[in-house]
Amino acid sequence: MKALKGTNYNFPGQKNVYHGKVRDVYNIDDEYLVMVVSDRISAFDVILPKGIPYKGQVLNQIANRSLDATADLVPNWKIDSPDPNVTIGHYAEPFKVEMVIRGYLTGHAWREYRDGKRAICNVPVPDGLNEHDRLPEPIITPTTKAEQGHDEDISSEEIIAGGLISESDYAVIENYTRQLFKRGSEIADKMGLILVDTKYEFGKKDGQIILIDEIHTPDSSRYFYADGYEDRQEKGEQQKQLSKEFVRQWLIANGFQGKKGQQMPEMPEDFVRQVSERYIELYENITGEALRRSDSNDIETRIEKNVLNFLSR
Repeated sequence: MKALKGTNYNFPGQKNVYHGKVRDVYNIDDEYLVMVVSDRISAFDVILPKGIPYKGQVLNQIANRSLDATADLVPNWKIDSPDPNVTIGHYAEPFKVEMVIRGYLTGHAWREYRDGKRAICNVPVPDGLNEHDRLPEPIITPTTKAEQGHDEDISSEEIIAGGLISESDYAVIENYTRQLFKRGSEIADKMGLILVDTKYEFGKKDGQIILIDEIHTPDSSRYFYADGYEDRQEKGEQQKQLSKEFVRQWLIANGFQGKKGQQMPEMPEDFVRQVSERYIELYENITGEALRRSDSNDIETRIEKNVLNFLSR
């Protein structure tokens, strides 16, 4: 199995390219964005040394399905997906904030709560909750979009006061965030899953706010298996998660949490295969369909050909 570690194309009209932790995003004349989803995998804000075969395809195709399934609620950036690893869409000026929404007290929110905080991003959280408990209603806990290092929590008041987003625009994206999470939760429920928390990103094109980037993928969202959730909560057991948490746990077990001085452990091929199969399992659980594995013999050439065909139209 071959993995797509990265790309370095020069498409017609290309102004620049942004290489993120997972995605390579090509700006075409400030009109289109060509988003290539690689097989890179990150954890603790560090890109791991080996790519995960089919991971990019899994993320891209889940995001595509989710964008299509929510397009009636919120306008989004997608135009087409000419390749299993590629989405092409409208260029938009992004807001410098990620809209994180949480339905359950898990992850970062739980760690803050466990340490005594009863408000996250100025949103109050009631006393007496346990890890993974469902919140009385979903809460929005935005973060900054850091160019490097960790994103930081930020309140809606700080966003507006700091001029990151106007009050009127923030009201729109907060409403969109709640609508998207409700739809995503309904879709997950039909698949026997719980959408625990997720993030959305928005931008502006010609004065209109649109949804950008990926949504509802296992890299941007956390899922629990619904079957047995209540029983596990009552017994104080950990929930069965459908996310890349298992990769983080493997790194922790091997002495790495992204802290200064820690050495990234060697990833054996057997573990790489396990992670690949796990991502395929994630796809099939989230979509209810078997993944049609794309030809990985020469992924870079295949992608370039498919993107050029699209741009020529």
